[in-house]
Amino acid sequence: MECYLDNSATTKPCKAAVDAEISALTELYGNPSSLHQKGVDAYMLLEKSRGTIAASLKASPDEIYFTPCGTVSNNTAIFGAVGAKKRLGKKIVTTALEHPSVEKCMERLEESGFEVVRVQPQSDGNISLKDFENAIDENTILVSVMAVNNEVGSVMPTENLKKIIKSKNSPALLHVDDVQGYMKIPLCPKSCGIDLMSVSAHKVHGPKGVGALYINKNVRINPYILGGGQENNMCSGTQGMPAIAGFAAAVENGGSVEKNLKYTAKLNLRLRERIKEIPGVHINSPENALPYIINISIDEIPSQVSVNFFSMNGVYISAGSACSKGHRSNVLQNMGLPPDRIDSAIRISLSNDTSIDEIDRCVDVIKIAVEKLRKHKG
Repeated sequence: MECYLDNSATTKPCKAAVDAEISALTELYGNPSSLHQKGVDAYMLLEKSRGTIAASLKASPDEIYFTPCGTVSNNTAIFGAVGAKKRLGKKIVTTALEHPSVEKCMERLEESGFEVVRVQPQSDGNISLKDFENAIDENTILVSVMAVNNEVGSVMPTENLKKIIKSKNSPALLHVDDVQGYMKIPLCPKSCGIDLMSVSAHKVHGPKGVGALYINKNVRINPYILGGGQENNMCSGTQGMPAIAGFAAAVENGGSVEKNLKYTAKLNLRLRERIKEIPGVHINSPENALPYIINISIDEIPSQVSVNFFSMNGVYISAGSACSKGHRSNVLQNMGLPPDRIDSAIRISLSNDTSIDEIDRCVDVIKIAVEKLRKHKG
C-alpha cells in the first residue's frame, strides 16, 4: 500500500486539473496576447481562470495576477511593496518562521540598508499578537507574514495584523504568504485588511508552474519582473495557459474549505492519538496547528534515515521544507528545540484525499522504524 503524505511539498493533481491542462495544450494553445481567434480563445480562458481564483478569495478579477509560482508571488509582493514605500520608512516586520522565498528577500533587503525585525515564535511554534504589536511602529513600511507555517503548521494571527498597523499610524502594507493556507483555511484578504496575498496551484491539487498574487485594487506596488507587460505589467512574460487552466480547475473542484478542514482534523486527531502511544516519538506541531501538517521527532533516528525507511515501506513524507533540502530547520531552531530533536524531525502532511487507512499505515511504519532502526543503531 502506497501512502503519499507529503502534501505540503506538493499535491497530486486532480483529474479536472489534468484534463484542463490537456485541453489548453491541445485545443486552446494560442498566446493570450495574440489578436487572432486562437489568441482570443486563450485570452478568454485566461480571464475565466482569473475569475475563478478571484472568487475563491472573494476578490475582484482585476485584483488577481498570475505568476509562475508562490516564490515569484512572494518576491513580487515584497520587493514591489518596499519599492513603493521606501520613502516612508526603512523598517520591515516579518517572522522567524518564514519560507525561504520570504526570508531570502529579507536578507537581500538588509544588505540594502533596511531594518528587518523577525518576530520570534514561542516554544510551540505560535506567535502572539502582542509580539507583533511590539514590533510594528510608524516607520514600518511592510509586514510580511505566512498564514500557515509549512513545517509545523502554526497558524499566524493574520486576521488582526491590519488593526495593529493602523493603531500604530504605520504606512505599512500587509503581505500574507498563503501558499500553505490557501483552500485550507477560510482567509478572505479584503475582510482582513490584507493588501497582498500569495497563493500557489500545486498545493491545492493543481499543476506546478503557476501561482497568483492578490493585490488590493487600492494598493500600488512597483513591478518586479519586467518585460512585455503581461498581467497589467505586474508579472511580464507569456502566461503559462495550461498550468493556469489546471489551477482554476483544481480550485473549482476543491470542494468546501470548511468540510475538508473538518475531515482532515479527524485524520490529524487519529494520527496524534496513535503517535502519543509510541515511546520516544515527540510531536513538534502545536495543538492548534493546521491539521493538514504534523511535525514529529523520532528519538535517535536521523530525519533522512526515517524518510528513506518510510519510502522503502511505501510511505512518502519529508524531513521538512522541500525548499530547504539538506539544511537544518531554521523553524525548529527558532522554536528552541534541542539539536537532537531537530535532527530527527520529519513532516507528515495530509490532504482531503488522505484516507484513514493511510494514517494507520503511517503509524505502523513509525512503530517498525522505532523497533528496527533503533535496534540496528544499538
